[in-house]
Amino acid sequence: MSNVTVVTKFILVGFSDVQEIQTLCGVLFLVMYLAALMNNIIIITLITLDLQLQTPMYFFLKNLSLLDVFLVSVPIPNFIVNSLTHNSSISILGCALQILLMTSFSAGDVFVLTAMSYDRYVAICCPLRYEAIMSDGACVLMAGFSWATGIFFGAIYTAGTFSMPFCGSNVIPQFFCDIPSLLRISCSDTLVVIYISFGIGMCLGMSCIICVVISYFYIFSTVLKIPTTKGQSKAFVTCLPHFIVFTLFGVTACFVYMKPSSNSTTIIDRLFAVIYIVLPPALNPVIYSLRNADVKWALKRLLHNICSRLSFHVKHF
Repeated sequence: MSNVTVVTKFILVGFSDVQEIQTLCGVLFLVMYLAALMNNIIIITLITLDLQLQTPMYFFLKNLSLLDVFLVSVPIPNFIVNSLTHNSSISILGCALQILLMTSFSAGDVFVLTAMSYDRYVAICCPLRYEAIMSDGACVLMAGFSWATGIFFGAIYTAGTFSMPFCGSNVIPQFFCDIPSLLRISCSDTLVVIYISFGIGMCLGMSCIICVVISYFYIFSTVLKIPTTKGQSKAFVTCLPHFIVFTLFGVTACFVYMKPSSNSTTIIDRLFAVIYIVLPPALNPVIYSLRNADVKWALKRLLHNICSRLSFHVKHF
C-alpha cells in the first residue's frame, strides 16, 4: 500500500491533445450550448406567459425544458472553459457535483418523458376523461415526483460512488465525470453501495420504459382505428416526436453508462456522450414545439406585444 498514490483531482480527456483542435471544439460546443439554451428558454417563456399554452402537455414540456437547461449547463460550460484554456483538470468536489447534478437531471428527464407518454395516452385513448384525469393537482404531483425522485437517485448514486477511495490513475477518459470511469480507478474491494444504487436505477429505468411501451401500444392501437387518414396523421404527429426523443435519450444513455468496462474510450464513445448530453436539450424544443402551430402563434403574439411596446415607448420618448 506504500506505493499507492491517492487521487486528489481528476484529468478529463477531451477530443484531442492538439491545442488548435481543442479551441475549435470549445467554440463548436459553445455554439451548440447557446442554441440549446436559447431554444429551451424560448419554450419556457412562451409556456409561462401565454394563457393558451396552459395545458398539461405544455406544463410537462416546460418541466422538460427546465431539466434540459440544467442538464446541459452542468458539463458543457466546464468543457468549453477547459478547451479554451487548455486545462483539463477537475477537483474531486467538482467531479462529485457534476455526477450529482447530471444524474439527478437525467433521471428527472426520464420521469418527465414517462409522464408525457401517459398524458398522450390519456388524451388519445380517454379523451372524455382527460380533464378529470390530468387535473392541475395530478400534473403537479407527477412533475414533483419526477424532480424529487431524480434528486434522490442522484444523491444516493453520488454518495455511493464517492464513499470509495480513489488511487492510481486519475485520468477520466471522457470530457465529463462519469461513474463507469470512476469505478475503474476505485481502490475499494467492495462496491455494495454502488451496486444497490445501480439496481435501484435499473428498476426505475425499466419501469419507465415499460410504462412508455404500454402507453404507446394503446396509443398506436387507438390511432389505427381512426377512420380518417387526416386524423391518424394528426395523432401520429403529436406522439411520434416524443417516442423518438425518448428512444434516442434512452439508447445513448445506456451506451454511455452501461457499455462493457474498458480502460480507454474511443472517439465514438465521446460522440455518443455528446448525443446523450447535448442533442436532446437542443432538439427537444424544435421537435416538440417550434413546429407546433399553437407554439408558433404564441411566439407571434409575444413578438407582436414586444414590438408594440417598443414602438409605444419610441413614440413617447
